[in-house]
Amino acid sequence: MASSSRKKDYSFGKRRWILLNSEDRARYLAFKAKDVRFDGHFFVGVSSTGIYCRPVCRAKLPKPENCTFYGTAAAAEQAGYRPCLLCRPELAPGTGPVDATLSLARRAAILLEENCGSGQKLEEFVRRLGCSGRHLRRAFAAEYNVTPVQYLQTCRLLLAKNLLTDTDLSVTDVAMAAGFGSLRRFNDLFKKQYRLAPTALRKQGATATGHDNDVTLTLGYRPPYRWQQMLDFLVHRAISGVEAVSDGEYRRTVHCIGGEQQDVYGWVRIRHRPERNALAVTVDSALLPVLPQVLARIRHLFDLYCDPAAVYETLEVMNNIGPGLCVPGTRLPGCFDPFEMAVRAVLGQQITVKAAGTLAARLVDAYGTPVNTGLEGLTHAFPAAGDVVALRGAIADHLGPLGITGARANTILELARAVVEEKIDFSICAEPQREIRKLTAIRGIGEWTGQYIAMRAMGWPDAFPHTDYGVKKALSPRTGKELLETAEAWRPWRSYATINLWNSL
Repeated sequence: MASSSRKKDYSFGKRRWILLNSEDRARYLAFKAKDVRFDGHFFVGVSSTGIYCRPVCRAKLPKPENCTFYGTAAAAEQAGYRPCLLCRPELAPGTGPVDATLSLARRAAILLEENCGSGQKLEEFVRRLGCSGRHLRRAFAAEYNVTPVQYLQTCRLLLAKNLLTDTDLSVTDVAMAAGFGSLRRFNDLFKKQYRLAPTALRKQGATATGHDNDVTLTLGYRPPYRWQQMLDFLVHRAISGVEAVSDGEYRRTVHCIGGEQQDVYGWVRIRHRPERNALAVTVDSALLPVLPQVLARIRHLFDLYCDPAAVYETLEVMNNIGPGLCVPGTRLPGCFDPFEMAVRAVLGQQITVKAAGTLAARLVDAYGTPVNTGLEGLTHAFPAAGDVVALRGAIADHLGPLGITGARANTILELARAVVEEKIDFSICAEPQREIRKLTAIRGIGEWTGQYIAMRAMGWPDAFPHTDYGVKKALSPRTGKELLETAEAWRPWRSYATINLWNSL
């Protein structure tokens, strides 16, 4: 939200300036220091240039009287500013969920970002959020000072700007991938908002990467980021044929549902760019029709919405239990496909991680969809929930020969039915504790599995599987009751505390 009144003179060294208020003075100092901890928390509109920047922008520092501060890129654009070509606001990390009482506006913002290319109307988002359109508009105005439609428009424009700058896609393909529906509409809105034609932007700042069959984009995060620790977690749980981790890179097959309910298959590769505080995401060109959906899943998988400073501020007390128990920059591994992750969790109950991976690989080989990726080790997409439900006859007859017990097979079938019938919600719109109760009502899913699925599939930051062997070992000799009492100090980040406990082993 922009400030509205000028109040005081402040001094800094030998210079004096007029700032809007004490909060904006702090923001200006953060902007001057290029403090990465504030990246994505606010944007700076510069009246002398007509552009808006991230607080980490390396351009010449503007005078404070020329700066106006905004909570979102959308608010800056509605005020008439164009995005900076140097710091590229579209790469700024987003605002992540804080706890189970996540505000409606922030849930809606993530939902809009994830689906900005789907062509869905606002009424569909309102239905998924379970509120009225009027209430959503009111919440959005209070939180972001823009309407949901304006926010959705900015999401599409910034995605298009990212594609124009980082890829050599045609302008028409960029318009379609970003969800504009028509080239004319895209050109008109781009020129209106940025006072620049899309082709002119490409000439000014393009650094296109990729090949004919793929595009590479950049997704920012707030440092620090423990990339190797994230890869170590994922490699031990990778499903053969679907995922692969090697040479510091994560790769996987992708299955998404397009705007007209068509199946879209492809692959993605993710590498770390620490010098830019970002991930480089290479996407199969076949996935362009569902690009916003794919990017949203990657943000969730690698926890790019996280504010590590806020998490560590609360969890630093863990180091009173043992030095180095909580490490700054630890992320919460999410998932790319909630059903895939949930099935993997069910298979992993009461057996080793390696054994569960073997069973998951057999399931993929038998019932997954073949995908021609051209990448070593990536051969299939994981079976969708509908594929499992569609199997004829007793489920045990299908999964039993793979080494999956009859009880586990029935649990997987019931889980698949719940997903197909939309009885379980893994999205950002879900209320995690309610969904955990639904999960544990399925025979064969216990409290540990419910908490684990909520932690990774829903990205719930306050899950705590206190019955987990690793958690109990890390906090030995505390009893179950004492574990819960100790973890109260870690709210609302108990999921991050759990990851730190596992890492300590």
